[in-house]
Parts: sequence; structure tokens; C-alpha cells
Amino acid sequence: MKKLLLCTFLAVSANGYAATSSTITLVSDYLFNGVSQTDEDPAIQASLDWAGDSGLYAGFWGSQVDFGEGTDIEADGYIGYYTAIDDTVNVDIGIAQYTYHGGDNSSDYNYPEAYVKFNVGNTNLNFWHTWDYFGTDAGHSIVMLTHAIPINDNLSFEVGIDHSISHDKDKWKWEDDDSYTHWRATVNYSINDWALSLGYEDTTMETMGDSTVLVTLARTFNF
Repeated sequence: MKKLLLCTFLAVSANGYAATSSTITLVSDYLFNGVSQTDEDPAIQASLDWAGDSGLYAGFWGSQVDFGEGTDIEADGYIGYYTAIDDTVNVDIGIAQYTYHGGDNSSDYNYPEAYVKFNVGNTNLNFWHTWDYFGTDAGHSIVMLTHAIPINDNLSFEVGIDHSISHDKDKWKWEDDDSYTHWRATVNYSINDWALSLGYEDTTMETMGDSTVLVTLARTFNF
């Protein structure tokens, strides 16, 4: 999967009608659907993205993680297609490969994930599904709804809620449950290529997804 993503990225990058960018992000905690991946510590993250005029895109994304047994890096690749269905509805379909590094058995966590995302104005409805969640051979799905409220050209307010579902509780569960809900409320401010956000996040879990104030600072470079 990683070789396929790399070959595709190199091939489409030769297209003259394309945009390439990289984003460096500092987060006060790396939250994955409300669950910390860094033991509630800050993380540095980076991405490299290519987008073509046809709607095809590809990219790589990496972050620090802390799973407590040597795994300290997550590196993901993705490829997808974004297009307009009509004047109001857009759709984004793709597949991602999550990979983990640092420990002797870090690669055991690797897994693929397919997704489809719908956009109508400032509202997004997204779906993700994998058949091998964190390498456990468990099916897992996420559905997410978000809505942004622009205040002015630089400032916006966003709310979001998502629900994670394990399709095989014997292979993967959260606090003895096969599902949980995560929600967030975030204020976003952007100017030029800088973006700053301050948000509050919480989940229905008692210990794995504590309430958190999340601060994010990002800088995008366009090539």
C-alpha cells in the first residue's frame, strides 16, 4: 500500500496543473476522535499534499505518538478523488494507510481505511471504515458531522460530533463498550498561511477520552 501511494504521488506530481503544499502543525495533544495518542503530551505533525485540477489528490501525514512501548511515530499515506455532484454537494472518496514506527512490534498496529465525505456549504458528513482496526482484524466505522459558522474572513466557530463503532467487540472495545461518542467546539483564526485554533473536546468514555482543551498552531507552505 505504501509503495502504491508513493508511486501514485510521484506520477501525478509531474502534472503541470497541480498544487503542492506542506503544513507543519504543533498541537497541545494529538487527539484521535477524542482519545490521546501522545499520553496527553504535545506533538509536532507535518503533511505533504498534492492536488490536481481533475480532483485527484495524494499525500503523506506524520505525527509523534506515545503508545508506551516504543511506538513513537505515526506515518500515513492517502490517495483520493474530490468532485462536485451538483451546485451544492461535493464528495471526497479515498483510502488511507496508517503505519506506526519506533518499537519492535509497532508495525502490528498498521491498518488501511476507506472513507467518503460529503460537503454542503459549511456542513460536512464523513464516514470511515476499516476491516483491520489497529491490526486487530476487527471491523471499525466512524461517522462524523461538523458545521462551521464564519464570523468574518479570518474567524470562525466550528462544532462537531462523531460516533465510533467496533463491529467485533471481542477483538476491539473501549471500556467494555463497542462504541462511544466524541464531540468538540472550536474557535479558528487564520491569517495568511497561519492558522490558530482553540477547542474543547469530550467523549462519553470515563477514562480513555477525558475532556480536553486543545490548542493548535499550523503554518502552510505552498509550492
